[in-house]
Amino acid sequence: MAPMPGEAGETVAEEKTTFDVMVEDVASDKRVAVLKVIRKLTSLGLADAKAFTTALPKTLKEGVSKEEADEAKEALEAAGAKVAIN
Repeated sequence: MAPMPGEAGETVAEEKTTFDVMVEDVASDKRVAVLKVIRKLTSLGLADAKAFTTALPKTLKEGVSKEEADEAKEALEAAGAKVAIN
């Protein structure tokens, strides 16, 4: 049975405007490269960035724009991290 006109798509979800960048995993041989990117994207020191990569999965950035989240994901993935945007 075909849906009646107006039935499909009645509720429109609000467009999401803020995103979280989550680092899910880092290969052990890529850890140094990912540390450099994490330090570049945040104000974390070396010790804090190291601690961050040992307790994954973990959110790196919260409540950022889609563009900023995509840029961070691109940089982290290029360095060897597995990243998700929520």
